[in-house]
Amino acid sequence: MPTPTAEIALTTSRALGLVAIASGEEYQRAHHALKDAGFRRLPNGVFVSPLTDAQTARSAASALVHHAHTYGATITPSPRPYLGDIGTEIAARLPGTWSAQLEIYSHPLWQEDLWPALWDASDLHRALKDHRIPFASVLKNDTGIKLLLIERPGHRSGYLLGALTEHEKEDPDDDPTAPHSIVLPADPALAAHSVTYTFLPAYRRALQHRDLDTVLTSLERIREEHQALRAIKDSGRYSDGVPLGDSRLIAGLERDFADLAWLSFTDVLEHAPLLLARCRPAATPWPQDAAALTRLREALAHSQDAWNEWNDTRSGLYSIPRTLPAYEWSQVRGRLGLAVLPAIETWLADGETFARQARAAVPGGPAALSAPSPRLLTTRPPPTPPAASAHR
Repeated sequence: MPTPTAEIALTTSRALGLVAIASGEEYQRAHHALKDAGFRRLPNGVFVSPLTDAQTARSAASALVHHAHTYGATITPSPRPYLGDIGTEIAARLPGTWSAQLEIYSHPLWQEDLWPALWDASDLHRALKDHRIPFASVLKNDTGIKLLLIERPGHRSGYLLGALTEHEKEDPDDDPTAPHSIVLPADPALAAHSVTYTFLPAYRRALQHRDLDTVLTSLERIREEHQALRAIKDSGRYSDGVPLGDSRLIAGLERDFADLAWLSFTDVLEHAPLLLARCRPAATPWPQDAAALTRLREALAHSQDAWNEWNDTRSGLYSIPRTLPAYEWSQVRGRLGLAVLPAIETWLADGETFARQARAAVPGGPAALSAPSPRLLTTRPPPTPPAASAHR
C-alpha cells in the first residue's frame, strides 16, 4: 500500500514573498511544518513568508526544510510564479469585469469535485484525469462565465485554461458542444490575448451550440408527444390498440400531454431568448424567416407569466421542509402547459425556421462576452422532480 504523502509546493510572489501550498493524503503534516517554520496562512489556504531581504529568505527556507523533515513532508520548489498572481494578472487584461481566485485541492479526493463543473473534452480534461492538480485559479466575470486555469502538467512553463459550467451535462467525453481548452504562454499579457481572441469566441460559439441543441432536443420531445396524442385522438385508440372507450378521456390525455410538454418547454423558455436575439434573417439567404421569428418571440412573451409563476411556485415549494406529492407538481405543470399550449404549437410549427436561423447566427467576437445577456426568460430554475409518464 502506498505511503500517504505530505507535500509542499514552494513558489514566489512579488507581493507575498515565499508562497507554499500543502497537499497530499497527509497534507495536515505539511500544514504543521509550515506553521512551525513561521509561515502565515492566508484565507485562501496558501502559506506565505515575506522576502524582505536575502537573510530573511534564507532563514525562512532553512526553517521550512528543518520542519518539513521533522513532519515527513516533501518540498518541491517550482520555477513558476505563484498561480494566484498569474490568474489575477490575466483576469485584469480580459474584456469586461473579471476576478480570479485560487482554489486548493489539498487532498487528492478534493480534485474530484472539479468533474461535475468541468466543460471540456480535450487537454484540460486529460490533465485532470491523468495528473494530480493540487491547486487552480478560477476566473469569473460579471456575466457568469467561469474558467479554470492550471499549471500545464509535464512542462516547466505555460498553463491550461478551460471552461466550467453549472449546466447539467452528460459525460464530457461525449459532449460535442464542449469548448476545447487551450495552452497559454507563461507571459500574462500574451495569455490574456489568447483567452480574449481565441478561447472566449470559441467558448461563446460552444454556448450557442449547446443551447441550440438543448432547445431543439426539447422541441423534438414535445413533437413526439404531440404526434402521439394526435394519433390517439384521430384513431380513438391508445397506442397499444386499446379503445379509449369514452371520449371524455381525451381531456385527461391532453392534461397529461400538457404536463410532459411543459417540462420540455421550460428549456425553450430558458435558452431560446438569447438565441433569437442573435438571429439576423436579413443577413441570411432566408430573409422571409423574419415573420416566423417574430411569431416565436411573441410566443415567448405570451409565456412570460406562466414562466414567472413556475419559478415563483417552485421557489416557494422548495422552501417547505417536506416532500411534495408528485400529483401536486403534475397539477401545476399541467395547468401551465395548457396555458402556454398556443405558444408550444407556434414553436412546433416554426421550429425548423428557428433552427435554420440560429445555426446561421454566428456569435460575435470577445467584446460581446463583456455584455450581460438579455434577462427575459433567462432565469435558471432549480432541478425539477420527475414526472409520471402518461398512459397512451
